[in-house]
Amino acid sequence: MKYRSLGRTGLKVSELCLGTMTFGDNFLNIAAVDQAGASQMVARCLEAGINFFDTADVYSYGQSETILGQALKDAGVARDQVIVATKVRGAMSEAAIAGSGDVNNVGLSRQHIFASIENSLRRLNTDYIDLYQVHGWDTLTPVEETLRALDDLVRQGKVRYIGCSNWPARHLMKALVLSAQKGWAGFVSLQAYYSLVGRDLEHELLPLCREEGVGVMPWSPLSGGFLSGKYRRDNPNPEGARRTNFQFPAIDEARKFDAIDALAKIAEKKGATVAQVALAWLLAQPGVTSIIIGANRMSQLEDNLKAAELELSEEEVAQLSSTTAPPSMYPQWMIELQNQGRR
Repeated sequence: MKYRSLGRTGLKVSELCLGTMTFGDNFLNIAAVDQAGASQMVARCLEAGINFFDTADVYSYGQSETILGQALKDAGVARDQVIVATKVRGAMSEAAIAGSGDVNNVGLSRQHIFASIENSLRRLNTDYIDLYQVHGWDTLTPVEETLRALDDLVRQGKVRYIGCSNWPARHLMKALVLSAQKGWAGFVSLQAYYSLVGRDLEHELLPLCREEGVGVMPWSPLSGGFLSGKYRRDNPNPEGARRTNFQFPAIDEARKFDAIDALAKIAEKKGATVAQVALAWLLAQPGVTSIIIGANRMSQLEDNLKAAELELSEEEVAQLSSTTAPPSMYPQWMIELQNQGRR
């Protein structure tokens, strides 16, 4: 396992991060791992060199945090030997989702952030969170209120670093500038959807993160299982596969099987799996810090762990990239046109 700095911090995290959305039994028909299974997975990850674990309060309404906290305790690992990340924003009750009651149990207000951190600390059985991430944009709360609340948590020692997830480029840049102007703790990472068949991140967010030194943590790097190797041109809807009935996240429908064909060709040459090559491609992208992998079964986890050992040549990375390269969007294509011959 290799380790990379999280953004412009001195914090070293493993190239693979165990995502725990699958822990629990009540989240988007994805969560299915009980405490025994989770403890086994966490122990295996630690054995493989993973020191980075990601969860969120909204995953199974806190079950994921509780299960992860217990799994780390079961493993007997020292607290300062692991990096624990969680998130805040989502509605934490059915009433909050409906908007019919418990109306403050959602969002990025100072009140909800302060209440949520205490609950997350309790569930994770820890005194501090290494990386506390805002889990999406809140259209109702002024960003200054959110950033000041997060800075207070850092100053109180309850949080070491802060990050964001699923934010647009303009909001991320505004937050970075505000934090710098005010002397507040700033975002060190962005958790965002990114894969070989989901490359919207490359238009604005990935270049921004590279320029500003914000670490990128791709979620759903296999696009909801599409890049697992189950889906092929001759079997586009395999029985029992998750995307057959749950088309999330969005993928490049026009070129998805071009990507699969290229992955399969390289996988066969290297004695690897399609999933391993897809993860290795992501690790080769400049700006990517740590890939969030998740699993319902140990066999899936074991397969993903091997991606950390797989090296792709520049030619192989280019071959894969060419299958789904997104067209430049305005004004990028105009900038490229104006700069022709100036390099």
